[in-house]
Formats: sequence, structure tokens, C-alpha cells
Amino acid sequence: MSPRKPNMESSVYLGSDGWWHGRVTMGVKADGSTDRRHRRARTETEVRRKVRALEKLRDDGRAPKAGRVPTVEQWMTTYLTTIASLKLRPRSLDDYWSKTRNDIVPGVGKHRLDKLAPEHLETMYAAMLADGHAPSHVLKVHRILSRALKIAHRRRIIAENVATLVDPPTQEETEANPFTQEEAKAFLEAAAKRPTFMRWVVGVGMGFRQGETLGLRWPYVDLDNELIHPQWQLQRLNWRHGCKDPHACGARLHRFEPCAEDCTRHKSYTRGCPKPCPKLCTRHASTCPERKGGGLAFTRPKTKKSTNPVPIPPPFIPHLHEHKAQQEAARAAAGELWQEHRAVFTRPDGRPLDPRADWEEFKELLAEAGIDDRRLYDGSRHTAGTILNELGVDMPTIMEILRHTQISQTRRYVKGRSHLSKDAMRRMGNTFMPRPGVTSETRTETKDTRAARARRRRRIR
Repeated sequence: MSPRKPNMESSVYLGSDGWWHGRVTMGVKADGSTDRRHRRARTETEVRRKVRALEKLRDDGRAPKAGRVPTVEQWMTTYLTTIASLKLRPRSLDDYWSKTRNDIVPGVGKHRLDKLAPEHLETMYAAMLADGHAPSHVLKVHRILSRALKIAHRRRIIAENVATLVDPPTQEETEANPFTQEEAKAFLEAAAKRPTFMRWVVGVGMGFRQGETLGLRWPYVDLDNELIHPQWQLQRLNWRHGCKDPHACGARLHRFEPCAEDCTRHKSYTRGCPKPCPKLCTRHASTCPERKGGGLAFTRPKTKKSTNPVPIPPPFIPHLHEHKAQQEAARAAAGELWQEHRAVFTRPDGRPLDPRADWEEFKELLAEAGIDDRRLYDGSRHTAGTILNELGVDMPTIMEILRHTQISQTRRYVKGRSHLSKDAMRRMGNTFMPRPGVTSETRTETKDTRAARARRRRRIR
């Protein structure tokens, strides 16, 4: 009879099936029973190697929990539903879900978390780049997946976060293309012909983001003290199903086959034909009778710094008073059709401006003003920061106006102008080099001799 092995000591033996087996005691399960793990291999050397690796994880306190390890798809669903939803803003959560459905699940969704290898992620990233995705998009997918794996590692579901072993693509920073002062004036002259004139004055002249501008509400606009408190922003959120069976709810809209090459149904879509639905599709929540949480919504800004008050330029005050009076007249004309949201910039019926229509109007104003195409951010936030710098405002003050948390972020919003560089170098040259036509006179002093002094006295006489 063999002596009983001490507690926590592993056992290795050759089974009747011809395999070598190893049993490792890891501790106690959640229900109080002993957590004893099994490893097997064809040779004794191999099974002992596996047993030592498991013992090291146990001794270091890094052993994964007992039970079946979920797949990447299962864990991402759990992470976004019960963990990330408690911290992320609604718009960010929608973006996480979108990249999970469209990129992570098709790429590595079937792998078990503990079997996921760096090569799997590298293959997925290379395929995304080959499909035409921007490096910034791939980098965002990497960060989402890395964060989810980090939480899984903390909870000892996996022994290591393999995303930390992968070098994602480098994001190339998009170069800003702000308006010049002449272009900004031309843009506002074109906007002056429209009822949304003050929306563009605030966006270009004060550097507000699109969501902050469209989300401005009158209780937070202090015209007496000339301050705007950006406490809200307007965002379009994705609808969510409120029914019990999302797949059956959207059955009539499911499309499991890709469109033909000569598809005319989606010819007006800027991004081309939509992708086919997955087998257990739960999309199409916008048609759900019990839909919830979507559409245009007022949300809080992402950071506390974004809610800091911004001074209103005094010349803007009379125009804002006039805009408010015009809105009161529109409210009286609409009568019962008016929908009260207390928004500063509204449609004729009182609803906030649609961000999509706002973007389209920006493109129309560019064409009317004769300005080449550029991003909405370039024509508002980047323009405000750059022109403030040209007017001699120091960088910390620009940071306060744009409400950035770090001055390095502000520097990315301010673009240097060539004429300012030329003027600076002209002044530098004048500092070091003499002006043309100006000569310097030098004298060499020598000691006079007695004969020289006598000759000078004779000349004077």
C-alpha cells in the first residue's frame, strides 16, 4: 500500500487508456468542493511539464478559475452587457458593440479565451487592413479587445492577456485643415443668409463641438454675464430591443445573402450595400414596437473639463438676443405643434437640429463660400484654436477656451501658418544681421608719440 500523498501534492500516473494523466489540487471551488484539475499527455515527460506549469500558476496566484472557459464571442457579450455598460457613455457603448459585431466576432469570436494566441489577433488585424479599414479603426478594435481581455485576466478567467503581446498598427494623425481668417469670414457670410446663422457663429467663433453646439439649452446660456455653460450635448444613439425575442422581432428585415454586384436597391448608400445578417441576428431594433434608448438624445459631456463655462464674445450678445426673439416668434406661430426642448438651435417645430442635416448644411456652406472640402471639426474647433493663436492668445488660455485636459491636446488643434513663420524668421534675421546700407564704424586707438602731439599743435596754430 502506497503512503498517502501530502495535501496539495500532484499525482502523475499511466492510465489504462495508454495516456499519462496528471492531477493537480488547485484549492477550493465556489461551492466548497475541492478544485482538482486534470492534464494528460502521451509521455510522462510531457504530462509532468503540464503539471509543473499548472502548479506554478497556482503558486503565483494566477491560476484561472474552474469551469469551462468562454469563447471570445461569449466573453465580449458578457463584458459589454454587464461590465462596460456600467461605465461607458451610451455613444461609446454603441461604438464598442458595433466593432465587436462587425470585426471582433467574425475575426476571432470562435476561439476560447485560454486558446487565443497573438497570431490570431495579428491575422485578424492584417485582414482588416487588407479590407480597406484605416489603421485608426484597427487600433480602436485592438483597444476594445485588450480591455475586455484585461478584465478577464483580472478575474482569473485566463492566465495572460495576449493582446499585450501584439503590436497594433500605428495610427497616423490626421492633419488639421482649419479655415484662414478670410475663409472663416466668407463662410459666416454665406451662413448669414440662413436661419441657422448663430449655430455657425458659435461653432466657428467659440470652438464648440457639433454635439455641444446642437445640445445648447437656454437655461445654460447666461447672456447677462456673457457665459455659456455646456452641460449637455446632442447625440444620436442606437435603438435597443425591448422585446423578449430580438431575432424574431426583426425577422422580416433579415438578409442572409449578400447583394448582387449590380444592386440598385442601395445605390444611394454612401457606404455601399449593407453586410448580410449573421444567423442569429438581433439587429433592426429601430422597428421594434417596444424599442428603447435610441434616437436623438441629450447626454452629459464625457469629461468634467468639458462642462467648464466659456465666455461669450461681446459682439455675439446682440445677435443671440435677436436669435432668441426669433425663436419666440416661431414658437408662437407653431402653437400646439411646438415640441419644447429648451434647445437654443431648433427646427421650425422646436425639435433639436439633426446632426446629419447639420453636417450636410456645412458641406453646402463650403460650396457657397468657395472653400475646398474639409471636415466639420476643421471648420469649427480647429479653426477657433488656430485663429486664437494667430491673434496672440497664449496656449494655456486657448486650452481653457477649448476645455482640453492637457495642453498637448491643444497643440494638436492649433496649426501654424506659413505667413506667421515668415514674419517670425524676418524678425529673427533683423536681430542678428545688420540692415542693408547700415555700416559699422570701427576705430583703432594708438598711443600718441611726442612728435605726433607736436605736429598736431602746429596744425592747430
